[in-house]
Amino acid sequence: MNGARLVSAASTPLEDGGGVSRRACLAALSAPAVWLATPSLAHAGGQLEEPLMDSVRTALSSAIANQAPPEPHFFTTEARIHYVRWLAAMSDRLRRRKPEWEVRRDFLQTAWYESKRAGLDVSLVLGLIQVESAFRKYAVSSVGARGYMQVMPFWTRVIGDGDAGKLFQMQTNLRFGCVILRHYIDRERGDLFMALGRYNGSRGRSPYPDAVFGAQRNWLFGEKPQLPAA
Repeated sequence: MNGARLVSAASTPLEDGGGVSRRACLAALSAPAVWLATPSLAHAGGQLEEPLMDSVRTALSSAIANQAPPEPHFFTTEARIHYVRWLAAMSDRLRRRKPEWEVRRDFLQTAWYESKRAGLDVSLVLGLIQVESAFRKYAVSSVGARGYMQVMPFWTRVIGDGDAGKLFQMQTNLRFGCVILRHYIDRERGDLFMALGRYNGSRGRSPYPDAVFGAQRNWLFGEKPQLPAA
């Protein structure tokens, strides 16, 4: 149907340098000043609110609640070296979007941590962020989705504490986005094409998944990207 479905949804846990294993994340799955000037509009769609079984709601709430700081931990020297090289390469690619080194480092470290925690390829998450918000922390879509990963505010009521303003916090936004995407991938039995459509509110239609898969190629480690102008 679509060759992009071959892109992997899951990253290798711990051996790839993840601080939290995928098993722990999947077990969990079975915040802030808000910018009040004119927000940058994002044009992506948003997730649709759907009924959740109590067990799913509880698992997602648990996955969101752990607010450990995004500190990478490595069991081998090779894993640490791989991460340092990845961080340097991604920082160079993100320089136009985020000129300050400390801002880039914190963002990439958090994106890496939350992606690994949710069992996702970080390149997929970065591709989704590129499409959803163009790496704008305070982006707001026409339907109200917020932040880097354009999380719909209803999620804070369904599985959070109800404070939608926290979706403009970097780690909170990335954690919600990664947990929600993992949830959709599990619902779609690993089908990334359908899961991305569900994330965008356009399930079954190709423009959004194709855009994310295209953007993902810009963030694959070891490959030359073709990033659009900032």
